[in-house]
Amino acid sequence: MSQNAARELKSNNAVLYLPDGQSIELPVITGSENEKAIDIGKLRSQTGHITMDPGYGNTGSCQSEITFLDGEKGILRYRGIPIEQLAAKATFVETAYLIIYGHLPNQKELELFRYNLNHHAMLHEDMKHFFASFSGQAHPMAILSAMVASLSGYYGEESGMDDPDMNAARLISKIRTLAAFSYKKSIGQPFIYPQDSLSYCANFLRMMFAVPTRDYEPDPVVVDALNLLLILHADHEQNCSTATVRTVASSHASLYASVAAGILALWGPLHGGANQKVIEMLERIRMDGGNIKKFVDMAKDKDSGFRLMGFGHRVYKNFDPRATVIKNACDKVLDKLGIEDPILDLAKQLEDVALSDDYFVERKLYPNVDFYSGIIYRAIGIPVNMFTVMFALGRLPGWIGQWRELMEDPGHRITRPRQIYQGQTAVDYIPIEKRA
Repeated sequence: MSQNAARELKSNNAVLYLPDGQSIELPVITGSENEKAIDIGKLRSQTGHITMDPGYGNTGSCQSEITFLDGEKGILRYRGIPIEQLAAKATFVETAYLIIYGHLPNQKELELFRYNLNHHAMLHEDMKHFFASFSGQAHPMAILSAMVASLSGYYGEESGMDDPDMNAARLISKIRTLAAFSYKKSIGQPFIYPQDSLSYCANFLRMMFAVPTRDYEPDPVVVDALNLLLILHADHEQNCSTATVRTVASSHASLYASVAAGILALWGPLHGGANQKVIEMLERIRMDGGNIKKFVDMAKDKDSGFRLMGFGHRVYKNFDPRATVIKNACDKVLDKLGIEDPILDLAKQLEDVALSDDYFVERKLYPNVDFYSGIIYRAIGIPVNMFTVMFALGRLPGWIGQWRELMEDPGHRITRPRQIYQGQTAVDYIPIEKRA
């Protein structure tokens, strides 16, 4: 743990009684927000037993100082600061610094961080050959993960903890260039190089949407919306991709390798692909004639096999604080851009139903952050296959912060889960001529 975690943790003991007559005292750890955990670190060595927890939904893998999440109360804080305050007052660059370094930057620290982000935005020209080798049909997430991993080939001497500050700035800077280049590759347009005079988000939008034949000026409303989305996705405790980053890092893999693994974990539709599923669902409703009531009724019918995407959340049991923040931004973007899009019209109709229908209200199936982020991304022109890439851009500070926290923890161990074997017991080898 870092120095701030050196504060003394309150603890007492729990006692576990086993069917074979054994018992063991297990320390109870209490976190700073009064969260409780039973430390089973010596359970196997002292009793021969392990715990079984598929998906690790009840298992704490680490002690962390980065993000606090209370799903029952709808609380999300980065380094103690409520997400609502960061969304209203901070930039994504400030938020990234906060997550990685543990405090908001002062003016000098922020200027240096911004300088490093600008200074390292360009890619080594040789990397353009890697992009040329991908199929034109390659998914941008496939390209992004491969290109992040390939950075180890260019910065191998600095991929460990010898220069973590430079690695953090380099990766945060270059990932937006890699993401934009991945998109340009997928649509066959020429790459647009970064421009130092633009902010982090404006620079990314220019690399995404500018073409050499005409000028491009990022809309301030779109820049603000993107800044907000990246902040809201910056970290989210020990989710699938973050746990993957920590698992890979526990082997002392480089930051680039660990983040590349996190990108691949994020790619799955049950994780980072959720907002893409929202748009695909809305497309299905439109293709079927746009009858919202029909699909709402199907969602209420357990036997229909249809599920409304973007409603409710596995962790948040009351409301998603990120969705509360992003709803206003969504309305602002749609009003400002004045886009006529039947998909977005259906989204607003579905939102109205979910917020007023007793079935959804009673079950707290509120629109979540994936619902609104999908709508905003579509409105500002981000293609569906880039949605998960955008999630990766936002989540990068969290991955870096979690990687650093693990690497700086002198007591960390390589991740090595146990299992309960359910296969065949010992049998003899059968020569091939005697096999049935």
